Amino acid sequence: MERFKQKLQAAAIPFRENEPLAAHCTFKIGGPAQLFVMPENEQQLCSAVALCKEQAVRYYLLGNGSNILFADEGFAGVVIDISALGSDIAVEGNMLTAGAGVRLAALCRAALEHGLSGLEFAYGIPGTVGGAVYMNAGAYGGEMKDVLTTVRYLAAEGEVREVPAAELDLRYRHSIFEENSGCILSAQFHLQPGNAADIRAKMDELMAKRVEKQPLDKPSAGSTFKRPAGAFAAALIDQCGLRGYRHGGAAVSDKHCGFVVNLGGATCADVLALCDEVRAIVKEKTGYDLEKEIRVVR
Repeated sequence: MERFKQKLQAAAIPFRENEPLAAHCTFKIGGPAQLFVMPENEQQLCSAVALCKEQAVRYYLLGNGSNILFADEGFAGVVIDISALGSDIAVEGNMLTAGAGVRLAALCRAALEHGLSGLEFAYGIPGTVGGAVYMNAGAYGGEMKDVLTTVRYLAAEGEVREVPAAELDLRYRHSIFEENSGCILSAQFHLQPGNAADIRAKMDELMAKRVEKQPLDKPSAGSTFKRPAGAFAAALIDQCGLRGYRHGGAAVSDKHCGFVVNLGGATCADVLALCDEVRAIVKEKTGYDLEKEIRVVR
C-alpha cells in the first residue's frame, strides 16, 4: 500500500488514511477505510481506478452512501469518493447530462429550472446519479430506466465507453453494472417539456409523502428489502407483527416497516442479525423470501 500511496501523491490525488466510513453513509455505520481517495475531477477518478487495478488493490466506488451498509471492521482497501464530481450538469433541449456524483435532488432541481418533466419521482431519493443508474433506482411508479438514454463509464480494460440504456439490462433494482466492474462517469436523460409550476407541485407532493411515511429523522439506508413478486415487503413485515422489532441498536421502523433504522450506536452486525431474523419470521409466517435491497460492503 505504500507504493500505492506514493503514486497517488505523485498524481496529486487527495487521500486520507483510516477514514471512518460511518461518516460517509446515511446509515452512520461502518469502520475505517484503509485509504479514502477523493478525486477532484474525472481524470483523477480514472487514474485512481487504473492505479487500483495496476497495483491489484481492492477498491469501492462511493457516492452518497445512501443504499449501503459498511462492515464494522471497515474496508481493507481503497474507497474512492466520487462526491466531488457532482457539479457537472448540462442541459441541451430535452436532454439532461449529469456526472456520476451529482445528487439526485440537484438533478431534479436542474430539470425543474429548465421546465423539463420526467424526473419528479426521483426527488427525495437520497443518492447520486451513479448510484441511481447502478441500481435502477425508482419510487412512486417511476424508475431511472424510464428516462435514461446513455451512460458513459470506465470499462475494466481502462477505456471510456458510451453505451445506450437499452444495453444495460435495466430492471427492478438492477443494471449490468452489478455484474461488471465498470465505473459510471456520467449519464444522459431524455425528458419532456412541462409546466414548471406543475413539475414543482408534483415534486412537493412526493416529498410530502416521503416526510409523512418514511423515517427521515433516523439514520437508515432507505428501503431495506426488495419488493417480492405479488406483495410489498413493508406490508409483510407489518403483518408478521415486526413493527418496532429490535436487535441491538437496529430496529424495524415504527413509521415504515420497510426501513431498518439506526436508533443510535447500531453496528453492521446488529443490522444483519435483524435482517436475518425478519427474513426468517416472514418466510415462516407468509412463505415469502425477502431479499435485501441494501448492499453490504466488507
